[in-house]
Amino acid sequence: MGIADDSAVSLNQNRPQHIAVVMDGNGRWAQERGLSRGEGHQQGAVAAKRIVELSLRAGIPHLTLFAFSSENWQRPEAEVELLMALFVQRLEAELPSLIEQQIRLRVVGNRANFSNELIAIINRVETETAHGDALSLQIAADYGGRWDITQAARLMARQVAAGELQPEQIDEAVFQSALALSPVPDPDLLIRTGGECRISNFLLWQCAYSELYFTDICWPDFDEQAFNESIGWYAQRSRRFGRTQEQITPRQAG
Repeated sequence: MGIADDSAVSLNQNRPQHIAVVMDGNGRWAQERGLSRGEGHQQGAVAAKRIVELSLRAGIPHLTLFAFSSENWQRPEAEVELLMALFVQRLEAELPSLIEQQIRLRVVGNRANFSNELIAIINRVETETAHGDALSLQIAADYGGRWDITQAARLMARQVAAGELQPEQIDEAVFQSALALSPVPDPDLLIRTGGECRISNFLLWQCAYSELYFTDICWPDFDEQAFNESIGWYAQRSRRFGRTQEQITPRQAG
């Protein structure tokens, strides 16, 4: 990926308002160091805290982290149990800091398979951070883009059946309001670490016009320099949303 100079990185108007991250590479990072996958996930949690702090310092209003996908339940049982336990541990440990730093946290995804303990701590953290206005932090857990679109369709079908919504009223805005991430705006920048170049069923609707940044850096090593490089790369992008370059930057009258 190209790296922007410091002047481009410093332009607030070129900063993304919403960054989404596929935090990939914990297992490979651990394997390369002769460590267990569990130790890789522990370091991944450290990296997640780091990017939250970096986003706060950079003035990024919205951050969404892909922590556990719908497909991750297929991983070895011991690894899934470790991830669920780590989720509970980190939520409990970080709650005071979230409140102090005015970070609003929401967990988006299907909670049906979560333990009662995990659901209880999620509810507590969401309630106690609800008034945070420095950063809206979304943790996508047991989340899949196809699940998200399907659950939105079901919600609107129930509203139509109940007479609360007419089919003709369903447009893109109405549909988007039924998605799990609503009312958070679509991601401007999607970062995926770990060397894979796909979005893996993450925010399929919301990433229609996101800038996609792929890096070989494994997630535990995604540090401040890597973060700044991704922001600098984004600052150089021309976001046209279907328009021509001339419409974005019209020529000056001579």
